[in-house]
Amino acid sequence: MEHNLQGTEMKGYELERAGEPSSGDIEKSIRKKFHKQLFSRFAKAVRDYQLVQEGDRIAVCISGGKDSMVMAKLFQELQKHRKVNFELEFLVMDPGYLPGNRKLIEENARRLEIPITIFETEIFDAVYGIEKSPCYLCARMRRGYLYSQAKEMACNKIALGHHYDDVIETILMGMLYGGQVQTMMPKLHSTNFAGMELIRPLYYIREDDIKHWRDYNKLQFLQCACRFTEECAVIGTEDKNLSKRMEIKQLIAEMKKINPFVEGNIFKSVENVNLSTIIAYKKDGERRHFLDFY
Repeated sequence: MEHNLQGTEMKGYELERAGEPSSGDIEKSIRKKFHKQLFSRFAKAVRDYQLVQEGDRIAVCISGGKDSMVMAKLFQELQKHRKVNFELEFLVMDPGYLPGNRKLIEENARRLEIPITIFETEIFDAVYGIEKSPCYLCARMRRGYLYSQAKEMACNKIALGHHYDDVIETILMGMLYGGQVQTMMPKLHSTNFAGMELIRPLYYIREDDIKHWRDYNKLQFLQCACRFTEECAVIGTEDKNLSKRMEIKQLIAEMKKINPFVEGNIFKSVENVNLSTIIAYKKDGERRHFLDFY
């Protein structure tokens, strides 16, 4: 079932709490105070990685968190510049949120004047009883549903809100826990949905800058609203993948105290790969070893 929140319902919406910035103020903060940290880096990623082309119809996927919400506002701002003609659909998947969490997403969309379309799935029910890698399975299922729904809406791309910190943490996690060198790509062709692409336009944006924008505008977003993490919070346990990412965050923070350039160096490491010094690598699924060419 889909629910579209736009039109007159979007206009003139104001929270009753006094003193909070209006939608216009929030948009102005992106154009002025946070232009360099947010919009400039957003536009640079779009330009550097050719993420948006003429005639694109992009499904901006909104989870309800700070990253996807700021991405939606940045896309709206980019569209105002009209250098490239493209269309936007703001897509929210409800995988089984508690009513309060869904309501928060809807209220934030109204406040930020983002015309969201909500569709419902039962992903949380499907993965809740799975013990091994439920977060991985949930993420894969969510992406599949987003591709499917976006394609039904005649979109050719989905946009996800992964930022710079996600990228460098993924690189380090792959090395330390996965024994591999790989990165989170700025764009990908879908392997299961012909003609569809995934793009990550927050690729250059730092998480702290998103947090600063959120706090400056007195915004409150979802953090993680799945039942699995709710259960973990109750019984005092953590998902291993979540705790590993937190370990990596802390490791990078400690390394930065010694070398202030460590984050940039991790990011650049996958741009400066010298294949003549690599023992083995994969290309299009085929493994190649240096002895093959020695």
